[in-house]
Amino acid sequence: MNRRKIVYPILILLLILVFTSCTPGSGASSFDDPAGFFMGIWHGWIAPVSLFMGFFNSEIRVYEIHNTGWWYDFGFYMAIISGFGGLSFFRKKDEK
Repeated sequence: MNRRKIVYPILILLLILVFTSCTPGSGASSFDDPAGFFMGIWHGWIAPVSLFMGFFNSEIRVYEIHNTGWWYDFGFYMAIISGFGGLSFFRKKDEK
């Protein structure tokens, strides 16, 4: 049996588990331990996955409401912008 036929489905299932483990609104953050800068970055990276999951589970959100404020927002928007190619505007183009 081809080894790839076993490894790829296992890797896909592990990636799905990683993406769904810390989604905004899943109860990982509370008033005692609000989401900070690094959770903002993580939530920005998985925002498309969270949006898709939100269609099927009303508890899942794109943005964590229990956060530290400005630092969470900064991390979230930084990840959103860089994840969708927004930082590519500042890269130098190759001249031909």
